[in-house]
Amino acid sequence: MTKTLTITSPDDFHVHLRDDALMASVVPYTAKQFKRALVMPNLKVPITTVDQAIQYESRIKKSLKSDSRFQPLMTLYLTDKTSLDEIKKIPEHKQIVGIKYYPAGATTNSDSGVKNIDDRYDVFELMEKLDVPLLLHGEVVDPAIDIFDREKVFIDQHLLKLHKTFPNLRIVLEHITTKDAADFILSSSKKVAATITPQHLLLNRNHMFLGGINPHHYCLPVLKRETHRQALLNAVSSGSTKFFLGTDSAPHLKSTKENACGCAGIFSAASAIELYAAVFDELNELDKLEGFASFYGADFYGLERNKSSINLIKEDWVIPEKITVGDEVIIPLYAGRKISWRLTQSN
Repeated sequence: MTKTLTITSPDDFHVHLRDDALMASVVPYTAKQFKRALVMPNLKVPITTVDQAIQYESRIKKSLKSDSRFQPLMTLYLTDKTSLDEIKKIPEHKQIVGIKYYPAGATTNSDSGVKNIDDRYDVFELMEKLDVPLLLHGEVVDPAIDIFDREKVFIDQHLLKLHKTFPNLRIVLEHITTKDAADFILSSSKKVAATITPQHLLLNRNHMFLGGINPHHYCLPVLKRETHRQALLNAVSSGSTKFFLGTDSAPHLKSTKENACGCAGIFSAASAIELYAAVFDELNELDKLEGFASFYGADFYGLERNKSSINLIKEDWVIPEKITVGDEVIIPLYAGRKISWRLTQSN
């Protein structure tokens, strides 16, 4: 008998949609699979003000079909110049649900990020008072720190202090990659949670070097050892409400991935919920998928759970080798590979 799965429509609490023509090409993939998505603000010109966020939201919606029910959730990009007056505007706009912290130079379009996190404690104090969530790219950028250790060092040097100083500040440690991060989340209060990507559940750092350097498996935070991947699998299979879905789907054209830059980012939006379903099925924990994908993130952000549902069927299919974007292409996660779950009814 064919196996089917119906779950409440999921949300993606970490996605990069870019802008302009690239955005128009990738947004439909996220909108097909997810009812809502938390959109990252690290455009080439970062989204640093409420007005910019509202304008960006409008551009996203214009790129969708008129009958789409997809809802982008917006964020502001924290800089060294972000004013407290700008932060005070956020509670007036329900579609703006958090502020994103990037260490300066940590990842794509992060040059405008914060140089010293301690210098922005004034912002964190106000965010705690206003109950505005803080979304962390949790890495240090000190060149003396090994790239595979940057998440752990961030936790030890900054996050422990931050949580102790502002115990009522809601914090999301984004796209966690290590056992250290999973353990920290589990040992912290209910004010701290984490998102986990499909690539960090499916791949370890060896996959970047199979058959030569594979730029399409390069992301930041970078893939880690198998022991860390296993810790993330244990986290999602635990059923803890402190872990929820965030793809960190980040589209880069093939021409910018397969060159001297080798830009960081993995595009998973075209098949994300199916990849997650395959992971949970392999763990024999399919009953835990709905909470991870549809409930825990909404609950943490104080949003109403979705009322609609999606259907998946256990049926082999092959992820496309490429996604066409104008005259160029994007290579998606697991391109050309067979997976065992397929979306049959979307939002």
